[in-house]
Amino acid sequence: MRQLKRCPKCREYTLKVTCPKCKVRTEQAAPPKFSPEDRWGKYRRKLEQMSGVK
Repeated sequence: MRQLKRCPKCREYTLKVTCPKCKVRTEQAAPPKFSPEDRWGKYRRKLEQMSGVK
């Protein structure tokens, strides 16, 4: 199954590795799946706290 991707420059959605509109490499559009055994959650929350992201 192919994953939906998004261009960080023009914010267009596509299934391709590069954006057909502006030729920039796309990134995954969906957030990572939730896991109760989140190995990196402690570090991610600390980083979010330090950067002020909610």
